This record gives sequence, C-alpha cells and structure tokens, in this order.
Amino acid sequence: MKRTRLLVICYVLSFCLAACSSLKYSPVGIDIPAGAETICIKQFQNNASLVNLKLSNELTTQLKDKFQSNTRLSLVDSRGDLYLEGEITNYAITPAALGADMATTNRLTITVKIKYENRFDEEKDLEQTFSRYMDFNSNQTLPQVEDVLVFQICEALVDDIFAATVGNW
Repeated sequence: MKRTRLLVICYVLSFCLAACSSLKYSPVGIDIPAGAETICIKQFQNNASLVNLKLSNELTTQLKDKFQSNTRLSLVDSRGDLYLEGEITNYAITPAALGADMATTNRLTITVKIKYENRFDEEKDLEQTFSRYMDFNSNQTLPQVEDVLVFQICEALVDDIFAATVGNW
C-alpha cells in the first residue's frame, strides 16, 4: 500500500515537473528570443505637419535607454537581431475643454508609427501606430509647458512601444 502511494506521488511529481519545464517564465514580462543579442533602433523621423525640433531625439533616446536598461540586448547601428524604426506622424495642439467663449484646457497629442522586426520569429513582427496626449491649462502657453509635456508623452509612448514589441503580458 505504501509502495503504491509512493509510486503515485512520484508519477504526479514527474508529471508536474515535465509540465512546468515547458512553461516560459519571465519575471519582468519580457519576451526576447534566446539567441537575440542585439537591437537596432533607428532615429525616428519627424514627419508631422507641426514640428518640435527636440521630439525626434527625445523619443529615440528614451527608447534606446528603455531597451538598454530593461533587456540584455546591445545596441547596434545596423541590422540587429531585433530592429525598430519609426516616424512621428502627428504633433497637434487642440482644445480639450471649453469654457465660456474659449478653451480652458488644451491637449498636446503625439502620434508615432513604428515598424518592428524580430529576426528569430517573424510572427512577432509589428507595424503599429501609437498615440498619447497630455492636457494643459489654457492659461499657459505651449512654450511654457512643451518640454515637460513632450518628455512625459514620450515616456508613455516608449512604455507602449516596449510592451508591444518585447512585452510578454
């Protein structure tokens, strides 16, 4: 009786270990192929009708920083194991809330389109558009708040792009 029980326990444990060995665990929710060592992130082109001269550099720098600090990948200048390029397609200021006769809140919206290639798994290749915005009080002019808003919107866009490309949520 004890021997049978011991065999059953051994079989159950063996089954559990076998099942667990096929699971892919990522403690930080990142899915990078085992053989991938490099990533190429090209400078984002600013093709918006309204151009912020710092935006392209800010977005590209934040993306590079995100991948370097959160992955084991090395940045390269040309085709890497993973490849990311994009363009800024919209940079717009619109009224977000209206009061009596005028806007009380304005909205800065930034839209980017990205192309991501994964040399190890073509099914994970991606072309997608991301858009984020932040509101600011109409008592402030855009030059007064622009640098802070651009930095914060870029942070949100970088998080979205990172999650869409190598995130494993």
